Amino acid sequence: MRVRDAVPEDAFAACDVMRRSIIELCAPDHGNDPVILGRWLSNKTPEIFRSWIRPGNSVLVAVDHNRVLAVGCITDDGEITLNYVSPDARFRGVSTTLLAELEMRAIEFGNAKCRLESTETAYRFYRARGYSETGPAGHKFGTRSGYPMSKTLV
Repeated sequence: MRVRDAVPEDAFAACDVMRRSIIELCAPDHGNDPVILGRWLSNKTPEIFRSWIRPGNSVLVAVDHNRVLAVGCITDDGEITLNYVSPDARFRGVSTTLLAELEMRAIEFGNAKCRLESTETAYRFYRARGYSETGPAGHKFGTRSGYPMSKTLV
């Protein structure tokens, strides 16, 4: 497995990973509510994914044998805006490797911290990797989660 910068040709596979991750892994967050799912999935389209590949963002994919296993994005100011893993690749170290690459990008951009908004599903994952809460849950997309978190990098 390796992590690389995403290219526009990754859009369909990356969206499939994000959508499956949300639908299959994030049930504690959306409770299979079609309204919440609809909001959360609405921007996970190939066209919108391609628009994220631009200056100011580092969109990364973890791939194995040219198959996208995970998708992440960090802004130049250190905000992780995407971090999704395929259900088929869960618990194989893919998310940890991708997160480490996102944090490295933050350092390269001169950031001393990373920040993100965690789902209920990913909360323990981030806590185990040094992130701490910075405020109350924000109920993103109508869910009960959306925990603002940060980690000091340097």
